[in-house]
Amino acid sequence: MSPSGDTGFKKSLNLFDSTAIVVGSMIGSGIFIVSADIARTVGAPGWLLVTWLITGLMTVFAALSYGELASMMPWAGGQYVYLREAYNPLVGFLYGWTLFMVIQTGTIAAVGMAFGKFLGVIFPWISENHILFQAGFLKFSTVHLTAILSILMLTYINTRGVNLGKWVQNIFTVIKFGILLAFIGLGFLLARNHQAIESNQISFWDARGLKDGISFHLSGIALLAALAAAMVGSLFSSDAWNNITFAAGEIIRPKRTIPLSLFFGTLAVTVLYIATNYVYLQALPLRGIENGTTVVERGIQFATQDRVGTAAIYGILGEQAGIIMAILIVISTFGCNNGLILSGARVYYAMANDRLFFKRIGELNKKSVPARALLLQGLWASLLCISGTYSNLLDYVMIAVLVFYVLTILGIFILRIRQPLAERPYRAFGYPVVPALYILMAVFIIASIVILKPGYTWPGLIIVLIGVPVYFLWKKQN
Repeated sequence: MSPSGDTGFKKSLNLFDSTAIVVGSMIGSGIFIVSADIARTVGAPGWLLVTWLITGLMTVFAALSYGELASMMPWAGGQYVYLREAYNPLVGFLYGWTLFMVIQTGTIAAVGMAFGKFLGVIFPWISENHILFQAGFLKFSTVHLTAILSILMLTYINTRGVNLGKWVQNIFTVIKFGILLAFIGLGFLLARNHQAIESNQISFWDARGLKDGISFHLSGIALLAALAAAMVGSLFSSDAWNNITFAAGEIIRPKRTIPLSLFFGTLAVTVLYIATNYVYLQALPLRGIENGTTVVERGIQFATQDRVGTAAIYGILGEQAGIIMAILIVISTFGCNNGLILSGARVYYAMANDRLFFKRIGELNKKSVPARALLLQGLWASLLCISGTYSNLLDYVMIAVLVFYVLTILGIFILRIRQPLAERPYRAFGYPVVPALYILMAVFIIASIVILKPGYTWPGLIIVLIGVPVYFLWKKQN
């Protein structure tokens, strides 16, 4: 029996299933939206691509590094377990606490709301303006209803066993991966706009920021800081790749499967994301006019509601572009949330087995899955949907997410010293250079966010630190 009590799980996830969870959890709606904000921040086509390239490299570097920890500790809980073993139970608890309070549940809420909003493009009855009831500042619309129903439905599906959950994941990941490939192929062949291409070539490396409608040149440290700030969106769009480690207790040959799925999954998504942004630059000028009357005039920077993906194929499909893109995002977000819901509950299960969460959460049902953990996660995510705070909370904790990634990868160095003879079926690729490069890049991004967006820093750290007294209260109670 492992330190996380994994013996009750059924080994059901093979390499394809695991890679589908990595890919499916990463691809949501962000790739079709956040490039607009990145374009406003860096202001040049070349630097837009560099932002996504650095994001991809960081994600792959982190995945290659996590493989060592996953092969050492192939137990349910993943990153929570790695932090607990490399440091102490308090650090592990703070990660699990933040994951439950905001990171995982807030992401589930955000993806669920995106699912509802884009389903509303297809079925107009689903709208934020269609209020079902209102109590003070709380508004409950048909979008909220749709988001919550989707979360609860996926939660129920995953209580029926990991096999059903993995089939839903596999089907939706294959569909959205194929549709995204078709989007890229269609863009390469038919979305080329010579006016946009010429405009982008002229300004390819001419980085310009925007503030209060005023454009200003970026170079040197200011450019590096702008890139770091821009990467908040791209990193969030590329996040959740580590979720497969949470479900390690149900993976066949986890010491081999998890490292391979992390590498193949993150690499595939990175290639897709860069190719998608290349299509955007073939179809639209990066720079635009905020009050432009056409898709081309608005460009990537000022795409309507930041829906760059829709704007990119507008020249091919016309008014149908919105419907087609909505269908793609509905499929994408539904599959994304299935992966998030399936994996996240395993962390709370591991915490409960360490007596750091509600005792009943650490039990498996007849289908050998942590049903109570799934239900609690689904209910809290639903409450975050209703509160409307999930977006701000995710902005606040993004810096905490990066800090936990840095601590986890730093844990590789710590465990190499502390446990030099421990079994390591897979060793971090490029150690110590690759893990150290990730740490240096992440620390620079954290420092840039602290300086440029201090309002996003302290609330997230406060959420993490609230977990300290909670930890000691839980320890005292148990």
